[in-house]
Amino acid sequence: MSATRKLPLLPTAVVGSYPQPDWLVDRALLSKQVPRTRARDIWRVAEPWLEAAQDDATILAIQEMERAGIDIVTDGEIRRESYSNRFATALEGVDSERPAEMRSTVGTLIQVPRVVGPIRRVRGVETRDMEFLRRNTARFAKITLPGPFTLGQQVKNEHYRDDAELAMDYAAAVNAEARELERAGADVIQLDEPWLRNNPAAAKRYAVAAINRALEGIDVTTVVHLCFGYAAIVPGVSKPTGYSFLGDLAGCTADQISIEAAQPRLDLGVLAELKGKTVNLGVIDLNDPAVESAETVAARLRHALEYLPADKLVAAPDCGMKYLPRATAFGKLKAMAEGAAIVRRELG
Repeated sequence: MSATRKLPLLPTAVVGSYPQPDWLVDRALLSKQVPRTRARDIWRVAEPWLEAAQDDATILAIQEMERAGIDIVTDGEIRRESYSNRFATALEGVDSERPAEMRSTVGTLIQVPRVVGPIRRVRGVETRDMEFLRRNTARFAKITLPGPFTLGQQVKNEHYRDDAELAMDYAAAVNAEARELERAGADVIQLDEPWLRNNPAAAKRYAVAAINRALEGIDVTTVVHLCFGYAAIVPGVSKPTGYSFLGDLAGCTADQISIEAAQPRLDLGVLAELKGKTVNLGVIDLNDPAVESAETVAARLRHALEYLPADKLVAAPDCGMKYLPRATAFGKLKAMAEGAAIVRRELG
């Protein structure tokens, strides 16, 4: 590990994103979409100065996570318009300039890239992001990538005869990127796979094989994250209370599984399906505008410990915090760190 200290029992982590400052993005415009194609109009800073502005905002995000007491930090995904589109649109074989349309998980029409040729990674996409993160924190550093199954679900396939073949080529591209991110200093590499639950029939057919191919040869800690969607996009009343694909992930090679639990009030009995895996458990409800108390977080962690040993549990928000006000996101992370510390002291 390149970080300079050991993780404590019940470490705290972020899932990936942290709120981008209002001076960097048009948050009103951002809140209307989770873009699949590029959404360059959300940036408030002109192109000649955009990278420098993103660097400054990334440092702010890292420092706020550290100040809140988070053990495993990210770059906040500050340079991204969505969790997936930056990597997805940088691959060969993808036409995002002439997009197609498909229905989102909530039924609205959304523009998506068209796959018009073989999927290939031709350059590093997040390499500089990871190098920048590594230079600016001594804590454990995590970086996220869209997973191969989700990537294949967010495009219109006009080239491959079979979606499984498409997913496996995405997996090869993700793997090449992940290997470079490991060399750049990542302690943790996470694949975001929210679409596993949206299409469980296809997921059962080839998702685990694609995930395993994407993580092939990676020696640092690996995580697969699945959720029910951003709280800002999918309200709590619309979220199910159980996962349709969770148990299948016990067979993947990822070390850890990250799941949403606080907002949907997930029955934690499902954790038995992930025997042998460390679980990044969502203990922060991102649909609730109120900041949880440290004791609320502690109670959620105590409940989880009825199903998992402490050394198999990581405290996390339900999902990325991109759509929250910054003060709310900071307050929730601080409460999470304090709640984890309470339970850690109780465990001795």
